[in-house]
Order: sequence, then C-alpha cells, then structure tokens
Amino acid sequence: MQRIGRIIIDRNVKETDLMNATFLLTDLLPLKCLMWSDDGGDMKTIRISKPCDFDEQDPRKVSKGYVSIDEIEKPVRKSGEALLKILYGGICGSDNGSYKGTFAYANYPLIPGHEFSAQVIDVDEDNAYGIKKGMIVTCNPYMNCGHCYSDNHGHFNACMNNQTLGCQRDGAFREYFTIPIERCYDGKGMDPKLLAAIEPFCISYHGVQRAKVQPGEKVLIVGAGTIGVLAATAAHALGAEVYIADTMQGKLDIAKNMGIVDDVIFNDLKDPDSFMRQVGEITGYEDFVDGGGNKQHVCNGFDVTIEAVGLPSTFQNCIDAASFGGRMVLIGVANKPLDFAFNIIQKKELSVFGSRNALRKDFLELIDLVNAGKAPLDKVITNSYELDEAPKAFFDFANNKGDMLKVSIHIGDPVDLSTFDYNEVR
Repeated sequence: MQRIGRIIIDRNVKETDLMNATFLLTDLLPLKCLMWSDDGGDMKTIRISKPCDFDEQDPRKVSKGYVSIDEIEKPVRKSGEALLKILYGGICGSDNGSYKGTFAYANYPLIPGHEFSAQVIDVDEDNAYGIKKGMIVTCNPYMNCGHCYSDNHGHFNACMNNQTLGCQRDGAFREYFTIPIERCYDGKGMDPKLLAAIEPFCISYHGVQRAKVQPGEKVLIVGAGTIGVLAATAAHALGAEVYIADTMQGKLDIAKNMGIVDDVIFNDLKDPDSFMRQVGEITGYEDFVDGGGNKQHVCNGFDVTIEAVGLPSTFQNCIDAASFGGRMVLIGVANKPLDFAFNIIQKKELSVFGSRNALRKDFLELIDLVNAGKAPLDKVITNSYELDEAPKAFFDFANNKGDMLKVSIHIGDPVDLSTFDYNEVR
C-alpha cells in the first residue's frame, strides 16, 4: 500500500478513530489536529506551523505544540550548489523559541534547522572550495545578501538583510537540501553527530573572540544552556578562568561535570542578592573612602561577562558583575525591552559588544579544535531522537527542567554513492 500524504496526530484522538489508517498508533504525541494531506512529496521534513500554547504564568510549561512531519518535493541542485543528504540536526534555543513563539526572528509556517551535518550527494566538480561528492560536511546557515553596507565592510555575519536557515527562511530539517557550495565545510572525519553541533559552538566562539579573552582572565557566562556552555568551553580553551551562572541547578551540574568551568553560580530567584554575593566571593572587594567621606565596599567583578540568555534580568546580571574597565558581550537573542540605569556603563567604562552569528574562520578553527580533542563537544549532546520523533523532541525540550542541553535529531545515514540514485528517492 502506498503512502499518499502526511498525518498530524492529536493527543486527544482515540485509537479507535484511526482504524482505517495504515499505521499503528503507539504513542499519542502532544500535537494539534488529526488530518490527512494530499500535498505529498518525495521526502520528509519537519515543520512548525505556528507557535505553541503555553502557560502565561509559567513560560517553561508548554501545553501543546504545532510540529508535523510533512512530505515535500525533493530539491533540484543548480550549478554553484551542493546537494546534501542531511544526517543529523540539532534543536537550537532559537528553534525552541520558534516552537514557543518567543524567538524574535521567526516567520511561520517554518521548516526549522540551522545546526546540521550532511553528506554531499552532488556538487560541481573541481569547485574552488574543495568540496567533493561523499564528503561529510557542516554548513554556514547565515544567508547574507552580499551587497549591503555591512557585507561590503566584511561583516557578513551581521548582514542587514540576513536570513538564517530555520529562522527568517526555511531550514535544513529535511532529508535532502541544497545550499551554495561556499557554505559547506569539510568535517575532516568528525562524527556527523558532533559535526552538527559545530554551528552553535561557532556562535559562542565568535562571542568569546569579540571579547578578546586572554589567558588568566576571569570570565563569567550568564546562562548555562547550549550557547552558554559552549561559550564556557571556548573561554576555557583560551586559558581563561571560567565561571557560569544559571537559575537551574541541573544545567550547572552538566557544565561542572564537563570540566570546563572553575565554579558555578546558582542564581536563586528567591534571593535576589545571592547573585552579586557570589560574584563578590569569587572576585573579591575593594574597600575605600570616597570623596564624600563615605566608606565603600565595592565588588571587583569579572574581566569579561557574556550574556547567553536574552532576558533583561540576565543583561542586568552581566552589567552588575562586570569589573570597572571590563568587557561585556551579548550573544543571547532578546525580544523584550530593557529598562536600566545606563550610566553604570559610563561609570565603569564598560566595553559592550553585540555578537551575531559567526564567520567562516570560526567554523574552520573549531572543526580543527574539536578534532584535536581540545573541546568536549560530545558532552554537550544530552538527548537524541529519530526524525519521526521530532514532535516529541520539541515538546520534551520545551518542557525540560534543566536536564537537557543539546538535542540531536537523527535524520539519515550516509549512502554508497557508487550505487545510490537520487532520481529514485521517494
């Protein structure tokens, strides 16, 4: 019997309602709407149709999601492009934000996915980038326009009309995908599952590079999600003394067990003073009498603070914890306004840097760094799912209590190109 469409499962649908379907329903996933569609195609893809519902009083408690496994037409490669068979994908914090409706740049409906590894199925022979058929690659997903002011000045990662895969445009969570050849980078033998995590590592690495972190400096990362932990990994690799803060003890435990941080700071929301108290315990204080004759007891703070969440409160944490003359980097993507006494930036003479996306050199340097065993990227991947389990993967990640870091989705396996025929794919 031939499969002719797609199905979206509703957790409230009874198994008895599905007697005419050609599959066995073994797990009712937390999705919306049961329906067959006649928009069948040649390959599977993951699609988010709109933001999910969640409890306004508890943003971590997601009630329902709108993720489906659809069938779409397979792509046709053009000259200058590589045809890829996607192997692994990673659910990013921005993918989670798209799922929950909290990500500032998402457009719906959306095929997510900008963290991935793939096998090159077809590519122009003798291209200028050394990409060959059969090669296992990862890709730069930041699609810059090529002609704006930023691009003309070499800031391709901050293109004024940037369209990142899986954010402003459809992404790579599908079985086959085409992309410009110059965006492909040879994994040099890296495990494809790890290779899919290079892109988020690049985001963090680029931010750490923006701060010009030096050996021996004290660095605080606020936010122990994937981006924060990878920023800690990058700073540790550069010889810094690294600390990481979060409101979820489970995430801090993961970071500590990775061996990349000197200590952790539990940011207890029930005790607002606990954060700066711990910062003072780590960095020390200066005691002096000011010009008005008043005794001052001032926290030294960190040489570098890195914001890896995207909330007004964590921005304030980084400002407060930064030393006088310190540097602060914003990696987290926010969609909420900020209200704070900004004279503190002048008073401390802080250097505040935005950090967006990454550059080609970041990808190339990190592939070599991981292959050399200098970054425990394998410890970042805490949970794995198959392609057909993607709706459950998104739901689990959105509702996790801090015990999930990087979620990996297995989309496909490499093929033997001597016998593989793309035209026969269905």
